[in-house]
Amino acid sequence: MKIAVLGGLGLQGRAAIADLVTSGVEEVVCVDTTPDGAARLGGLTDLARVRFVVPEGAIGPALVNVLSDVDAVIDLLPQPLMREAAHAAIATRTPLVTTNYGKAIADLAQAAEQAGVSVMTECGLDPGIDLVLYARAARQFDSITAIDSYCGGIPEPKAMAKPLCYKVSWNFDMVLVSQNRDSVMIEDGERVAVPAARQHDSHFIHEIEVAGLGQLEAFPNGDALHYVEMLPAAKGLRRSGRYTLRWPGWSAFWAPLKELGFLSENKVPGTGASPREFLGRLLGPQLQYGPGEKDLCVMRNVFSGLEGGRVKTVTSDLIIERDLASGLFGMSLGVGYPASIVAQMLARGDIGKPGLLNPLLDVPDEPFFEALAKRGIKVTETVAWD
Repeated sequence: MKIAVLGGLGLQGRAAIADLVTSGVEEVVCVDTTPDGAARLGGLTDLARVRFVVPEGAIGPALVNVLSDVDAVIDLLPQPLMREAAHAAIATRTPLVTTNYGKAIADLAQAAEQAGVSVMTECGLDPGIDLVLYARAARQFDSITAIDSYCGGIPEPKAMAKPLCYKVSWNFDMVLVSQNRDSVMIEDGERVAVPAARQHDSHFIHEIEVAGLGQLEAFPNGDALHYVEMLPAAKGLRRSGRYTLRWPGWSAFWAPLKELGFLSENKVPGTGASPREFLGRLLGPQLQYGPGEKDLCVMRNVFSGLEGGRVKTVTSDLIIERDLASGLFGMSLGVGYPASIVAQMLARGDIGKPGLLNPLLDVPDEPFFEALAKRGIKVTETVAWD
């Protein structure tokens, strides 16, 4: 089995490569523009089974050349290059896993299906693990009336630094970009649009209690309706939201800055940079983890509904923390492991449906969660009846 990882020297890419090697994949092709691949992966995994490719020239033909000789590919490239990866996968009929949102390549669905190739989108942590949980929960209800999904990357308590109580476990520019993303919720059975400008308004913010951590702040950041529409059991849904988790105070910090335009994408005359880009360059270097500090990925999904005429609530909890031995962040493991697991499923033919796929509909949940558990990522599920 040969599997390529595009963007293999990034935070998530390094985690995916390490897992592929540990899983016994015969050859892992690390594709990255950074030339010192061996130095960056040294000590993390067995380099004897890793082949490094530094693409040259136009990215499209370079990717086609790589993908023509592998059994599956994981796309961890920056989002603007997602289409190039998808086009190359379709051209070479190579199954692809990407962690990016599927709507960006929705127009390629027919081409993928006609080529007979599987393109698994949104397959990371959030979205990704949570979507497979959606599918598993749906089988436990006759009807679902509420779905609340929470996920966020935060520093462990001893690594918190005021005033943000936040440190960078992935691309900080993307953290800021996500705060310019509109959200969709369901309240009282009706669709509620939450513009990015109102994301941190007190009306939309609440706190949840997480054992061992205490109170965490939740604010809307995602399209809940998009996933609900995939679940037949949720046709009568009354409430749903997708929320980002942070230590309390996050929204109080960002709300006035957002109102003043500090997250604007418009270039400031004479500077060549937008306020959002400036903040990324200013704050990112100040929010780095020390070698002995852990990040925590906290995920909770709460499903409520009816089974056998009784009201039932299923709560799934998951916390992933940094592996200090390897230095890999919990966020990197939470994204890289699911991508690696599903890429291996595709390479083996365990998933063979062609077209644009989604973990909620197309990833078999039992073997997926068994594979995560073997890697130390275990979901705790509790059931309550009213």
